[in-house]
Amino acid sequence: MKETPLSNCERRFLLRAIQERKRLDGRQCYDYRNVRISFGPERGCCVVELGKTRVLGQVSCELVPPKPNRATEGILFCNLELSPMAAPGFEPGRQSELLVKVNRLIERCLRNSKCIDTESLCVVAGEKVWQIRVDLHLLNHDGNIIDAASIAGIVALCHFRRPDVSVQGKEITVYSPEERDPVPLSIHHMPICVSFAFFQQGTYLLVDPNEREERVMDGLLVIAMNKHQEICTIQSSGGIMLLKDQVLRCSKITAVKVAEITELIQKALENDQKVRKEGGKFGFAESISNQKITAFKMDSAAVDTNNVEEQAEEIITKADPPSEVFAKPILHTPGTAQIGEGIENTWGELEESEREEAAEEEGESSATAFECQRAETEDTSMMSEAKDEPIVLSDSEEEEVVILEPQEVPKKTRPQTNLKQENTSKKAFNKKRRKKRASR
Repeated sequence: MKETPLSNCERRFLLRAIQERKRLDGRQCYDYRNVRISFGPERGCCVVELGKTRVLGQVSCELVPPKPNRATEGILFCNLELSPMAAPGFEPGRQSELLVKVNRLIERCLRNSKCIDTESLCVVAGEKVWQIRVDLHLLNHDGNIIDAASIAGIVALCHFRRPDVSVQGKEITVYSPEERDPVPLSIHHMPICVSFAFFQQGTYLLVDPNEREERVMDGLLVIAMNKHQEICTIQSSGGIMLLKDQVLRCSKITAVKVAEITELIQKALENDQKVRKEGGKFGFAESISNQKITAFKMDSAAVDTNNVEEQAEEIITKADPPSEVFAKPILHTPGTAQIGEGIENTWGELEESEREEAAEEEGESSATAFECQRAETEDTSMMSEAKDEPIVLSDSEEEEVVILEPQEVPKKTRPQTNLKQENTSKKAFNKKRRKKRASR
């Protein structure tokens, strides 16, 4: 299913708002949307929300043979999936141009920047190494997939713990979490992507564009940087020519945003670690707030059941006594009665709509009867005139004149009897219908 294109009115409105330094969600040009991080019950699972854009990150690991040219290094693999659940324009099982571009950018951001010490993932040189797989799933698309996916990927890697192993000769033993505590990954730095959208050939600049702003932009600049202000990767798309001052200004903005997001990630990891040690609620259960329909569990409220009878008696004694009401029977029609206060019984009576229908039917029947009587009077008058005047077939002198006397025309037998039968049948039909409605 193809995505719904923007109309010309929407496109002009968005561009006019950007020219006036205004955005649809009320942000300023350099403002970033709110970032919210929540962790799953298992290590290496997280959900990152960038405004309404949501990305699920999951990290897994397994022992595999190393690459021939890198016998002492582990393997880091990243994969992003765009499902129709996020947006109807994404097709399952098909690699679109956007998906290929984002996957390559995430791999350069995480793997080529050497943010993870891959040598620490080696178990036996040339035989067994750890392969770390980062799976990213887009849950909802509202623009800027690259930034949300990069944050989800690095957060999931920081939150992940791999099983501990021991090597005795050629025997490799993998311990479960109950036997030995899992080991965190050795992470050197946290690269984070920041996207910039350019409009009207670089005249206007927006940070963190949403989905509608991405449709009308002329070009996109993505800068991946860590908190040490080291650029990990940079990519420009859209075919626009950027000046050196524009790139430098974007890099300065990236440094500020990356520092804020890195601090937010560290705080979220510390809070999750603290809650897991204390044994409280952690994972997605923490993000589910109570007093909502979507909550699975609500806090139980204590109810005091002591002295319930005494309290009930006090309430009854303090309450005003009920007023004495003497019921009097009301006789509506012979054979029926109503005792006590209440509304009158309207059973068997017609509703307003039925009354209107009955009145219309009676009016139609009277109109048809009047027309029939009028037609009869006209026929009789025509016949009386025909009796007085003879019928002349020809007045020619050459032909013989023949005068014919009019024969008696039989009268129409329809009038009164048919009308009476139709009226009686209509009345009987109306009565039956009223009885059926009353019985319902």
